[in-house]
Amino acid sequence: MYISELKEKPVWQMTGEELLQLLQTVSIKEFQQLNTPQETQPTTKRYVYGIRGIADLLGCSITTANKIKKEGHIKKAIIQRGRKIIVDADLALELFAKK
Repeated sequence: MYISELKEKPVWQMTGEELLQLLQTVSIKEFQQLNTPQETQPTTKRYVYGIRGIADLLGCSITTANKIKKEGHIKKAIIQRGRKIIVDADLALELFAKK
């Protein structure tokens, strides 16, 4: 029996000899390719909302969060339309760490 046929045959249907033959011919590289995930999950962005969200994210009071926002330390992470505030949490933490 050829190796390509053995690769398609279910293990429970193989004889001991066939299984040993298949194991001896399979390279380590092929084995690693079978065990590595083909696609990685894209990371999702994490958002917080409002001044309270900024305060919770940075672990400070609402007053301090409002000061940080007004001073512009995390301006690149903030999207504001009217009274609605959306903050990219990861970017805000990165920007805050630089200041």
